[in-house]
Amino acid sequence: MKKQRVVAFVPIKLNSQRLPMKNILPLGEYSLSWYIFDSLLKVKDIDDVYVFCSDEEIKKHIPSQVKFLKRDRYLDGDLVKGQEIYQSFIESVDSDIYILSHTTSPFLAANTIEKALSKMLLEDYDSALSVQKKQTFAWFEEKPLNYELNNIPRTQDITPVFIETSGFFMFRKNIFEGYRRRIGFKPFLQEVDDVEAIDIDTKEDYEFAIQVYEQVKQRAYINN
Repeated sequence: MKKQRVVAFVPIKLNSQRLPMKNILPLGEYSLSWYIFDSLLKVKDIDDVYVFCSDEEIKKHIPSQVKFLKRDRYLDGDLVKGQEIYQSFIESVDSDIYILSHTTSPFLAANTIEKALSKMLLEDYDSALSVQKKQTFAWFEEKPLNYELNNIPRTQDITPVFIETSGFFMFRKNIFEGYRRRIGFKPFLQEVDDVEAIDIDTKEDYEFAIQVYEQVKQRAYINN
């Protein structure tokens, strides 16, 4: 069987709005951007890891093994949709499977990414994504989503819902080229824990991530 080529890419713009310069803010010993690249580089079946950014300044904030691909500055626009960014990258770098990740998920572990990728490589999944399992009472459009009001189950018996996180989306090239989708028709849902699911978009998110980082670092020090 021919080996499938796997490329991971992280799109980054430095002019973020909600949290200015978010991607290069300090988190522990490194910039926020460092951590997702460090995890991706540790995944054995990924052939290349790219940063897709219009500003070479980002290279100072990520591991040296990461390949830099300069993107057009118009892709940094606030109204540009993700699909347009992904298409631009895919047109520049060929692969069988793409892994789209984001710097805003600094606690995503390499073995979590590896588990999902192995499902795509060894089974017939056409995509995979990181999700958080919530087994609780959920509502959508002012109606219960996963239970009946006149038949309230025990929490442990309720049907869980799965929330997408920004950790990663994996997809085969033909899924994006044919349908312009990052999730195909048979996706594998890779569950992540509460720490891995942390997504940094606001100042409050960032301050919370700093606290989590210090706790994780302290726990690792105690265990060693």
